[in-house]
Amino acid sequence: MNERIMETLLEILTDLHPDVDFETCDTLIDDKILDSFDIVSLIAEINNEWDVTIPADKIDPQYFNSAEALCELIEELLDE
Repeated sequence: MNERIMETLLEILTDLHPDVDFETCDTLIDDKILDSFDIVSLIAEINNEWDVTIPADKIDPQYFNSAEALCELIEELLDE
């Protein structure tokens, strides 16, 4: 996993919810920590930071339940 991507992603997530431990939480969607507005904000931030577009079929809880899953998605999109 790319440490720089994860570090930046954790900063973005912490800006959204400073009270959440994003390094260990893997139920961000399941536990309703991130709501639809957060997801839209997150997608925009990811697009701005890494110039990648998250396709509609990737806007799925499996990719947004943890910072690790999101980091892997960003890496995958950067490799395309």
